[in-house]
Amino acid sequence: MRGLIHILRRFWADESGTTLVELAFVIPLFLLLFFGLIDFGRMGAEFVMADKAMQIASRIAVVRPAACPGVPASTARGATPVGTIPPRFGTPCSAGATVCVATATIACPGAAGNATANEIWTAIAPLMPTGSSVANLTFRYEFDPDLNFLGGPYVPVVTVELTNLNFAFVTPLGNLAALAQGAVPGGPGWGVPFPAMSMSLPAEDLNLGENG
Repeated sequence: MRGLIHILRRFWADESGTTLVELAFVIPLFLLLFFGLIDFGRMGAEFVMADKAMQIASRIAVVRPAACPGVPASTARGATPVGTIPPRFGTPCSAGATVCVATATIACPGAAGNATANEIWTAIAPLMPTGSSVANLTFRYEFDPDLNFLGGPYVPVVTVELTNLNFAFVTPLGNLAALAQGAVPGGPGWGVPFPAMSMSLPAEDLNLGENG
């Protein structure tokens, strides 16, 4: 009996394995931080580069023919009330609600067959997130009466937006994110929605003015 008690006392007093136990607790936390630095660092870098890409895309779009069909080339006369004199050409559209036709907003996804969309994608492709294509770009042309005058070239506010992208994790952190959202882990490559971003600028007569 004494021998058994002695053995038990020696067992409880033995601390030779404590380092392994501590390491077992620390390693998961270390790996979580390490994987987080890798993937969230990548996400931050891709976000910054995509934001810069949208700035470049919008600057090109405002001086090129529209990437969407149906965008008018010039600002047409609005419905003149009966008994009134039609406004003369050159009148600012902001002078009255009926001076110019308020063109509806026109939007379309980027298409590789469109010259403007293709030129923009060629310029920004090196900055875009992994897995993106020209189809992830959306072009929008909005009428602004303060930018147009009757009979002049149509000058919309041009917006280029990046949408419908996922950020893919390259570490097991993606599986943890999937579990946190109640989804089924999909292994490396599982991702989260990439935030949409856009840039808007007033068009410079869409390459149709006297200096276009």
